[in-house]
Amino acid sequence: MCGIAGFVSPSLDAGAAPEVITSMLSLIRHRGPDEAGYYLGDGMAMGTVRLAVIDISHGAQPMADPEERHWICFNGELYNYVELREELRGLGHRFRTRSDTEVFLRAWMQWGPGCLPRCNGAFAVAIRDAVSGDLFLARDRFGKRPLFYADRTRGGGDRDGAFLFASEMKAFQAFPDFRFELDPAELASTFAAWTPLPDRSPFLGIRQLPMGSWMVVGGGRTSLHHYEELALEAPPFTGTARDAEHFVRETLRQSVEMRLRSDVEVGVYLSGGLDSSIVTRLTTDLSSHEVRTFSVQFEEAAFDESGSQQVVASHLRTLHSSITVSGADIARTFPSAVYHAEVPAFRTAFVPMYLLARHVRDAGIRVVLTGEGADEAFLGYSLFRETLVRAEWNELSDAERMKRIGNLHPELSHFGPANRARLAGLFEQFSVERLPGLFSHELRYQNGRFAARLLKRREDPFADLLALTGTTPGYAGLSAVQKAQWLEYKTLLPGYLLSTQGERMSLAHGVENRCPFLDPAVVRAAASVNLRFDDGFEEKAILKRAFHGELPESSLKRRKQPYRAPGASVFKEQRPDYLDLILSDAELAKIDCVDPVFARRLVTKIMTTPDRQISTKEDQAFLYLLSTAVLNHRFVRGREGRRSAPGRGGMHIRTVHDHRKNRGPESSRPVLPRAEGVR
Repeated sequence: MCGIAGFVSPSLDAGAAPEVITSMLSLIRHRGPDEAGYYLGDGMAMGTVRLAVIDISHGAQPMADPEERHWICFNGELYNYVELREELRGLGHRFRTRSDTEVFLRAWMQWGPGCLPRCNGAFAVAIRDAVSGDLFLARDRFGKRPLFYADRTRGGGDRDGAFLFASEMKAFQAFPDFRFELDPAELASTFAAWTPLPDRSPFLGIRQLPMGSWMVVGGGRTSLHHYEELALEAPPFTGTARDAEHFVRETLRQSVEMRLRSDVEVGVYLSGGLDSSIVTRLTTDLSSHEVRTFSVQFEEAAFDESGSQQVVASHLRTLHSSITVSGADIARTFPSAVYHAEVPAFRTAFVPMYLLARHVRDAGIRVVLTGEGADEAFLGYSLFRETLVRAEWNELSDAERMKRIGNLHPELSHFGPANRARLAGLFEQFSVERLPGLFSHELRYQNGRFAARLLKRREDPFADLLALTGTTPGYAGLSAVQKAQWLEYKTLLPGYLLSTQGERMSLAHGVENRCPFLDPAVVRAAASVNLRFDDGFEEKAILKRAFHGELPESSLKRRKQPYRAPGASVFKEQRPDYLDLILSDAELAKIDCVDPVFARRLVTKIMTTPDRQISTKEDQAFLYLLSTAVLNHRFVRGREGRRSAPGRGGMHIRTVHDHRKNRGPESSRPVLPRAEGVR
């Protein structure tokens, strides 16, 4: 796992390039605390901060082929690098290291962009061709690793012809004259859909390379290509139910085995739920040593799952460790977590994961397996059951309707018996599609509509999402549940669970996360068995049957408890010092896109009203406002980190190669500070 950054800028003074790339890397130093290096070419530079996991001694980056024509900066892991290396050896390639980085470079040299569908991994990569001058960028099929870019090569005005890229947007703060500005249209879309769309960010002029895509930058032009679309349809599994259970278990076992390839110890995040318990079970089966598991506990009982975590850890005999998180911890740490997330957030649940990653790193672990992706693949979310209920609403009797509603969200009090009549009316209202292609998510998106009122410009927050689904080949032909899956895979999973709550929190402390349920073979296996051996109303039934007898019975019978954390109430209770600063009338007025009148009314209500009278949509809107204010303070108006990173200590960055014809004035080798949060 690493962080990468770079730029193509013919107009930048050649003598400034080493300092600029060093400063960019320093701002993402937390992602790769072990070593750093960069490559310089005419009008461009790129570099890597490395978290050494595979071939620790010889996997330094940037890495080149023997002729030094092709240079690679690689962020992530290529899980099937062993198999690909053997295939490439058969084609005549010779390897100098055991690293997966060299395998990816050789695969690209052999097959070009055609190598990407062959790659099973979590990655974002940059490859420079020193002869053609082209820069190749690519991202994995599920968007597990981030890659942002700012293309200033098009248009007039103050554009300088530069193209910037990085694992985290904060690296752009180090580029001369780069300015951050919140994008009202993208904020509206993010508030409504809970996350940025696959190619967007909350800032003007900054985009993400979409999952499953590659780009070429060269000759003052950029071209974007997609190498793999999300496939949710698969040939139906033809065996018996017992055969299907064995097939699913074996596919998962192979996925976990592949993700245990590492030269450092691998731990597991254990939430106490089914998915992480399965990953832990398989990890203990495949490991020759005692497996270390880690979890979050909460002081507030409504959110705490420590009982279930301890049951699984004891049953599987893991070396278990946990942290207990309080409301004060969440309130105190929120700004730091938002700074690393770089997007507005509708929950606080990512903050405890930031604290957990710090605990894991302090325990000496730098790689963990997690259960993300299981609910999307195996229809675990109640959203999918809700979609089934609404889709068949008009065919159900009143008694069946009430029964189905009661089984949807047992963890939520407002889905209890007292509210079922009101909920039935709501389901009746939303039993017919209103937003084309978004039927499954229409109820969820109502809360987002409320949050969008925080903004001065009242545009249609769903316009871009509707355009995306409307232009995606094959989307219209998917079933209602498959469309729900597609939306989860394209929005909440990469935009929040894998990023804000996932790798952005873990890499803030130099910890890599790996997701066995997001293996292409596992996703295909799930698609082949879903709704073929059950009706979809028993949560992940085939997974429970596949691991029957291997996990505690209580874990298999337990209804899903979504991972949650205390919300806006913690800020009212704790009143952290920064709150009055960034949410004062004067500060709110400085956020150009926010309606200060509506924002003030919302803040006043949250701070003065009993918690039971605060609705879910108001809670989410407040968190959106607070996190947006933090981003505005740190990125738009702040001076933190410009051309230097916060931190302590220092480390000489290693200049890998200077390929420039005109190097400009000689300068001393820059020093890369160690970033905050890395010890």
